[in-house]
Amino acid sequence: MNGQRLLRHFAAWACLASVCVAQDPGLQIGKPNMPVPIRSYMAPPVPAVRLRNSDRLHSLIRAGRLYLTLQDALALAIENNLNLEVDRYGPLLAQSQLQRAKAGGPLRGVPSASQQILSVDNGVGVAGSEVSAGLATGNGGGAVSGNGAASIQQVGAITPNLDPVLQNTSTFAHLSYPQSNTLVSQTNALIQSVHTYNTVLTQGLISGGLIQLQSYEQYLNENAPSDSLNPAVGPYVSLTVRHNLLQGFGVKLNNRFIRIAQINATASREIFRSQLLDLAASVMNLYWDLVSANDELRVRQRALEVTQKFHEDTRKEVEVGAIPRVQLPRAEAEFSGRRQDLSIAQQAVSQQATLLKEAISHTEDPLLEAAEIVPLDHMEVPASDDLPPLRQLVATAMAKRPDAAIAKYRDQTSEMALAGTENPLLPSLSVQGTTRDRGVAGTPQVVDGVAANPYFAGGYGSALGQVFRHDFPTYLGGANFSIPVRNRQAQGDYGIDQLQYRQSQVSSQRDTNQIVVDISNQLSALRQSRARYSAARETRVLQEQVLAEDRKKFSYGIATFNDLIVDQRTLVAAQISEINAMANFAHARVSLDQVLGETLEKNRISLDEGLNGRVAGESRLPEKAP
Repeated sequence: MNGQRLLRHFAAWACLASVCVAQDPGLQIGKPNMPVPIRSYMAPPVPAVRLRNSDRLHSLIRAGRLYLTLQDALALAIENNLNLEVDRYGPLLAQSQLQRAKAGGPLRGVPSASQQILSVDNGVGVAGSEVSAGLATGNGGGAVSGNGAASIQQVGAITPNLDPVLQNTSTFAHLSYPQSNTLVSQTNALIQSVHTYNTVLTQGLISGGLIQLQSYEQYLNENAPSDSLNPAVGPYVSLTVRHNLLQGFGVKLNNRFIRIAQINATASREIFRSQLLDLAASVMNLYWDLVSANDELRVRQRALEVTQKFHEDTRKEVEVGAIPRVQLPRAEAEFSGRRQDLSIAQQAVSQQATLLKEAISHTEDPLLEAAEIVPLDHMEVPASDDLPPLRQLVATAMAKRPDAAIAKYRDQTSEMALAGTENPLLPSLSVQGTTRDRGVAGTPQVVDGVAANPYFAGGYGSALGQVFRHDFPTYLGGANFSIPVRNRQAQGDYGIDQLQYRQSQVSSQRDTNQIVVDISNQLSALRQSRARYSAARETRVLQEQVLAEDRKKFSYGIATFNDLIVDQRTLVAAQISEINAMANFAHARVSLDQVLGETLEKNRISLDEGLNGRVAGESRLPEKAP
């Protein structure tokens, strides 16, 4: 009978709790694939670690060569870069913190089992009669409250627990008490069988209070002949409302962490966008460095071929006696120098390829390690840049740069957090009201020829009927006021937060000014790189003309063989200077797009692709690989 009653008691409260929970499902990254009643108590799915390279990487490898366009390099970096994979967890963590913030978080007092065993219900049994008569306390010697209510404490401006909490403690005890005074119990040894069921539902209020609904039942069967109701049950139901009126009061105060977490969730996407933008700029620079290194390698190869022909021609001329033998060591030295230059250029290409491979892959891949990267895009310098005025570029940067948005969110959250130190300046004033309805019923016994009041005859249903009829209502109300003398701690906390907020405002303005300086510097760098490229290209064209003229002179016997070697050496230097100038222009263009926040937009990269780690566009090898 008692087991069935316990199941009914708990089932009723579980249904009530499920209704409360269903009203506020909360935001989750993932939901367990389980029925709704138990979903909240199962571990939510967490994204698995991804350490395998995407299929796109192997699809671009043909015959030991990795053919890459700039767009493919960016796509591979988004899908496989480990640093970006680490950064991808930032928004997920922010979502979890938002979910946690929505739940609130005050300290929660929980009634222990020992409190339930030793507690008594006023007016029920010998011990209850002694408590009612003022002959004993209701805690069996322990310093706990007889009603078994949970104690909830809130320190400072902590948000109340906004998720409803259902607590149930059921205890079963067999107790024996020696009775030195048998006037009440009429027995030397009082033996009791006690069952207690205490269920508490607590809901915090965002305005700074809480509501607590408690259902308590005690079943008592004892061997006392003086007990007029034996066995007996004593249920009661109480409703308590407590609220802060000064310190800790207000929705704006108590939901600030929720609002901050919401902004942080949005800011986390901007932080990731900043990391994605930086990665894209880095990969673009690595790609153009590899293109530049390959271009220089081709120049060195052509220079070696020309020098080799000079060396062979010199050897033939020496053998026929057309030129003195002293020219041969000079040609051999020149040939050896060009071979050394080619070897250095090959090492540079290998180094740049390794750096790019690291940026576009997750783990070690033998197929990738052995592959030679073949860039399919080439550096070009447009005829003009067509850049808008500086003021318009600054406006573009402020609208598109992730760090500008992050600074704005930081100022917003700092301002919201100020309420956390402003409100504690107030004294503490809280009010509390409780309404409680009791009931008592049991089996009537005749004691000293006097029968028990038949009104209390019955079982749990009779006692519960008394509760719902409000036969024995109790109303409690009170207020608690506390004010610190001098209040220096709260004053100091408020001053620190206000000064830090002012400092943050100045830092934001400084960062804005720095953005203007960065854009101006990048504009100058772009113009300078264009001027250097124009000068390098003109120098290369002129040097080609000089070499062509000296070759004509050499055919007529006017120029010497040494003149051709010097001209060829100068031409190679001019060609490499042009390649470096073109690479510097490409880097300057990338840097300008980066400081303007337009790198992702101009390279058709979406934030969702970065977050998912998958790029929608397919990569295709060219019909004829170079």
